[in-house]
Amino acid sequence: MFTATLLTNPATPVLDRVTVDSLRNAWAGGDARWLAPGIAAEFPVSAVPENRWQVWDSLQAFQIDLVVQPSEGRRKRLLIADMDSTMIQQECIDELADEAGVGTYVADITARAMNGELDFEDALRERVGLLKGLSESVIARVIRDRITLMPGGPVLLATMRAAGAHTALVSGGFTAFTDPIAERLGFHENRANILLAEAGALCGQVAEPILGKEAKLQALEEITARLGITPAEALAVGDGANDLPMLLRAGTGVALHAKPRVQAECDIRVNHGDLTALLYLQGISREDFAA
Repeated sequence: MFTATLLTNPATPVLDRVTVDSLRNAWAGGDARWLAPGIAAEFPVSAVPENRWQVWDSLQAFQIDLVVQPSEGRRKRLLIADMDSTMIQQECIDELADEAGVGTYVADITARAMNGELDFEDALRERVGLLKGLSESVIARVIRDRITLMPGGPVLLATMRAAGAHTALVSGGFTAFTDPIAERLGFHENRANILLAEAGALCGQVAEPILGKEAKLQALEEITARLGITPAEALAVGDGANDLPMLLRAGTGVALHAKPRVQAECDIRVNHGDLTALLYLQGISREDFAA
């Protein structure tokens, strides 16, 4: 048995009963269950419809996401998440680069690396090299003035933790950002790269080995083993090419507002919903969200 879930942005709740019932009837689905009026609904189907991606594509024009996944085992015991452009709305290295006067150049490299066009480790070394001499104190100012949480993140963390799930923030960015962001959101643990500094200024180097795509996958496997669960019981979310091994290994891997390369390889794509979409995908209704 499979579950079809339709989602939209909670800020613009455009999902209506006509859309849900039309698709349910076309796919001979079971009774619809509304997880949040205007925002999310689901219904069971006996098999994955052959025209799933054609329907998905047509719904994108109406800012509606569609996911079809196995019904069994949707509730997950581990949330493992990327940070930049996933749990927060920015790319931290781009914000630092802007402070250093090389923002446009670095942002272009970041975009290409996140789409898998460049080697992640080499691209990170190049970008960090351009930050040499930047005052270490700039980091706190960037966090305070430039970094904003992705909508739905606090509710996602609170609800997953209330259900007994473990939560891990695993980033190709820097511990100088993941430490405060993880604490603010309520993650149990976090992993990231270390920016090297000396005498209060960035050295233009990052500690080796760099936490890249293989390290994210390793984090998933290490954490699940430590918890005594399997990767199938994990919910992973990310947007960049360095997240792909982790997304593809997890039981539920969500490409959230992801780069084209990532969307092309993931079956679960959320382009319009916020982070609460990860709760709806587990069959959790809005009335059961934790504060």
